[in-house]
Amino acid sequence: MTADRPSGPSAWDAALRLLGVRARSRSEIRERLQRRGFEAAEIDSVLTRLTEAGLLDDAEFAHEWVQSRHRHSGRGRLALRRELRGKGVDEETVTQALAAIEPDDERENALVLARRKLARSRLDPADYEQRAKAYRQLAGLLGRRGYPPEVITSVVGQTLAEAGEHPDRP
Repeated sequence: MTADRPSGPSAWDAALRLLGVRARSRSEIRERLQRRGFEAAEIDSVLTRLTEAGLLDDAEFAHEWVQSRHRHSGRGRLALRRELRGKGVDEETVTQALAAIEPDDERENALVLARRKLARSRLDPADYEQRAKAYRQLAGLLGRRGYPPEVITSVVGQTLAEAGEHPDRP
């Protein structure tokens, strides 16, 4: 421990508390312990100990993150990739975790989101201007959620078609 670090829990205790809140990546734990003022050697020791104890595994973390965020938050592959990279998970691990998402499941999630959004909107899809506005809103929603352009185009077209519209016109 550094001399200027306030007294408090050990790096091990601090790491366990962080993991008690939610699963975290190796990089997240390292960064949080560094911010708390722990020395690099102590952090490395704690990370090794956590890994050996089976409490820290980036592959398992990425897999669980992808499953949870895809299923419960309606995130697409692009958003999930961005989130995991932001948490310091390496590209190979991210790619392996994202491989668990079936393209049909991703499209179905996007379809559910688009249908809900259109149902909540007060737009009349029969009116050309309002249909164009609905197209932009649905495409924006799905884009922000991290769905790829081909899924967005297909899903928005289908959603508007189901509402009695022509998918070939925005």
